[in-house]
Amino acid sequence: MRTLTGLNLTGKTVLVRVDFNVPQDKSGRITDDSRLKAHLPTLAHLTKAGAKVLLVSHLGRPKGPTPEFTLKPVAEHLATLMGTPVAFVPDCVGPVAQAARAALKNGDVALLENVRFYPQEEANDPAFAQHLAALCDVYVNDAFGTAHRAHASTAGIAAFVKEKAVGLLMQKELAALDGVFKHPRKPVVIVIGGSKISSKIGILRHLVPKADAVIIGGAMANTFLLAQGHGVGASLAEPDQVPTAKDILALAAKHGCTLHLPTDVTAATAFAANAPHRTAAVADIKAGDMALDVGPATSAAWDTVIAQAGTVLWNGPVGAFETTPFDRGTLAMAKAIAASDAYSVAGGGDTLSAIAQSGVGNGFSYISTGGGSLLEYLEGLELPGVKAVA
Repeated sequence: MRTLTGLNLTGKTVLVRVDFNVPQDKSGRITDDSRLKAHLPTLAHLTKAGAKVLLVSHLGRPKGPTPEFTLKPVAEHLATLMGTPVAFVPDCVGPVAQAARAALKNGDVALLENVRFYPQEEANDPAFAQHLAALCDVYVNDAFGTAHRAHASTAGIAAFVKEKAVGLLMQKELAALDGVFKHPRKPVVIVIGGSKISSKIGILRHLVPKADAVIIGGAMANTFLLAQGHGVGASLAEPDQVPTAKDILALAAKHGCTLHLPTDVTAATAFAANAPHRTAAVADIKAGDMALDVGPATSAAWDTVIAQAGTVLWNGPVGAFETTPFDRGTLAMAKAIAASDAYSVAGGGDTLSAIAQSGVGNGFSYISTGGGSLLEYLEGLELPGVKAVA
């Protein structure tokens, strides 16, 4: 994998694919700038080296040029974070972009307009990729969060640029995942949650043979309980995926991987904040019950598994954590991982929200910025944005 180390960047125009797809309120104010902050080390490295930096990103899913999806407010916010001017370029290709390139001086930074204003971006159109490539001497992909997309700015451009590399954020992401998969400390514990087993089949098939233990929570655990012969009442489950759950159970047995499922749940007859609820053993889930979280005995048992782990990877909440009191199991999981001595990596939008809610993010070894990219990596799939610069 090609990195920034050893590249002579002084005076060169470097086009950096960043992930500035950040949430904004109706006035355009950025409500969460963590993605911008994650790229700051790469930008500092490039500007310190005397590069002329052009940034390219998408924002949302616009249908052509749309004021709602302009990156201009992002450029302004980035300038505040960097403490230096960041020019905004109202196009990402063509004469306007070329003029912006020509105006850059060593150490300058400019942000191009939303690359998804052009449908050729998502189509990975070679001509469009070539237009992007014409803006730079060096291409750097620092956007792990979009590395699973074979788009013009994430993959296609690399074919038309001689010098290319991953940025420091991308390098850090891949190194963190290597710590889980290539040289892990044993035992390896994978925590998988979420609502549907159907969305995690590939991940489970790929990870179960590599793990010493897999903890399965969230509504997807209900399908495994069905596979074991338990009733799940009115709980969210996928009866059509019971054969898949049985296959995963058999795969775990074959590879000596211990699957940890809930032994008790927090059940309610209505899904609402502070709804009346009870703790029920999995053999005592009644017809009208919805299993909305794991129970205290399950949390305690899982805490022990986490405490003994050498490596932990977590993706997906183990209960309906957005709603009190069904957040207890997920928050307990976050705290257990943070308190452990394990090398710990977490990722996925809901997982990150749960960690933020728990207030223990500093206890994790690494929190991934990737969403879809992380999921595809966990399935063992090749990421186009990484392959293009490898």
